[in-house]
Parts: sequence; C-alpha cells; structure tokens
Amino acid sequence: MSEDLANNLASAFRRRFGDAVQIADLKSLSGGASAETWKFDVITSESRLPLILQRMAGAQQFEASLDRVLQSRVQSAAFEGGVPVAQVQFAFDDVDNLGNGFVMRRVEGETLGPRILKLDEFAAARAGMTRQCAEILVRIHALDTKSLPVLPVRGARDSLDSLSGIYRRFGEELPVFELALQWLEDHVPAQGGTTLVHGDFRLGNFIVGAEGIRAVLDWEMAHIGDPAEDFGWICVPSWRFGQLEHEVGGFGKLRDLISCYETAGGRAVDAQRVRFWTVLGCLKWGLICLFFAFQYLNGDVPAIERAVIGRRTSETELDLLKLMRGA
Repeated sequence: MSEDLANNLASAFRRRFGDAVQIADLKSLSGGASAETWKFDVITSESRLPLILQRMAGAQQFEASLDRVLQSRVQSAAFEGGVPVAQVQFAFDDVDNLGNGFVMRRVEGETLGPRILKLDEFAAARAGMTRQCAEILVRIHALDTKSLPVLPVRGARDSLDSLSGIYRRFGEELPVFELALQWLEDHVPAQGGTTLVHGDFRLGNFIVGAEGIRAVLDWEMAHIGDPAEDFGWICVPSWRFGQLEHEVGGFGKLRDLISCYETAGGRAVDAQRVRFWTVLGCLKWGLICLFFAFQYLNGDVPAIERAVIGRRTSETELDLLKLMRGA
C-alpha cells in the first residue's frame, strides 16, 4: 500500500509543479475513525520539504464533519488570516487516485496532552498558553466568513437537538445523561452573534514547542456558530488530562482566558454561555465514548482502543454531575 501511495503522490506533485520528485520516509502516523495521516518528505533537485498527508478513512463517524477537501479550504483561509496552522499545499482531485484528502506542510512539535502538561521542557510554553489560546481564538472568530467555503450553521439549539437524537438512537437509559439533557434544555442560551467556530479547539489538537503553540490541528468540525462553544470545549474535564484544577486544558484558568481574549480584541464573553457549552461538550464526549463502545461490541471496529475509550463513559458521568452542580 505504501509503495502505491508513494507513486501516486509523486505523480500528483509532478502534475502540479512539473518537477521530478522523490517521495522519501513515508510513514503512517495514525489510523483514526475518520482519517488517516502520513508523514513524508518530497525531494527535488533543489530542496527537501517535510509534509503531511491527511485523507478520509471511510469509517463510520460519530457525527457529520467536513470532508478533507473542504477542511483544507478552511485551513487555508485560517492560514491567510494569521491563524497558526500548517500551510496547505494542495487538495487531491480524482486524477490523483489518492482519495479525499490534502497535503500540508509538516510542523514539528509535541501533540500529546499529558507530555505537554508534565514535562519540564514545556514549562515556559504552559505559562503562556492561556494567552496564546485567547489570541488564536480572536483570530479564528474574526475571520471574514466571506473568505470561507459554505459551512454548516450550528448553534446551541441545533447542537443540543443533535446530541439528544444521537443519544436516543443508542437505546440506552443512562440517568446522568438524561439529567444532563434536561439541564441543557433548561439552560439553552439565547441566540447571539455567530462566527467561525473551530469545533475541536483543545489540548491534543495543538502542536506545541518549547515556546508555545506552533499550530492548531483538526479543522474538520469547523462551522458557523456561537464563539463561546470553543471556550466550552477546551474546558471539558477530559481535555485537562488529570490537571483538573486548571479548567482551560489543564494549564489555565477560564477567567484568564476570557480576560486575555477580550484584551486582544475579542467580543465580550459570557461565562454562563461558556458553562452551557462545557456541559454540552462533556456530554458530547461521553456519547462519543459510548459510540466507540458500541463499535467494539458490535464488531464494527474490533480494536481494543475502542473498548478502552468506551469505558470512559462513566468518567464523563462524574464530570457532568460536578459541572452541573457548579463544582
């Protein structure tokens, strides 16, 4: 498979850039539910360029997300708008025989949350990441929607209805999830202004170096919606990787994130809206865990990793009880 992939990649580069190229060090990095990722270098007579290929894996997904070509267009718009992202080289077409995907520049750094939160080499990065996250979110939320492709529009009401429908289709009756759905129903915020929302802005989707965040990854959940959603998602307890006292990704405080965001030019942030989105995000992650559990139990994805993540459903139940109580 890797030999065919390398040959097709070389042909795709020759078609676009006209140079004789060699594909070197092609290596699979992951095989997730919705995408596969490869690292490789393109060697020409004048240079060696480190790159990443990402394409759809074709497996069933938890909810609808952008295809990789559309994702590449959003990522390109973000790059042009000054957001730290990997620069897209090109998206594939049918002639490439490479599937639904794209190639982007490779940004070196660490992505694993526990390592970023614990290793001494990232101490300086951690100290500045709250401010960095705020400044990055300001840039994301300020992007002119006219520069973007047509994206889904999804607000609080839409998101809650979608999660409720997903939960009911499981045919399970989990008391804490039932309570969370009712809590969310009672706290749906009024419709406010909308912006581009990253949709998966959290530790684990950042490439981090000693100086801080170098790039934001995984734009497939991008949509038009409530900017407070990005604040709520990064505060979901599971993305704190055990550092629960720091509600922002295990490294920062929400009050500081909001203050830095507003100081950097972002619109005023309502902490209660953020709380709604944090509870909804926690429930969403709990349902994803349940989804993975059923994938394993039904034999759809017989990988032990799915069973392990499925067991974390109970962890999200405890988190939901604390969040709804305001702990």
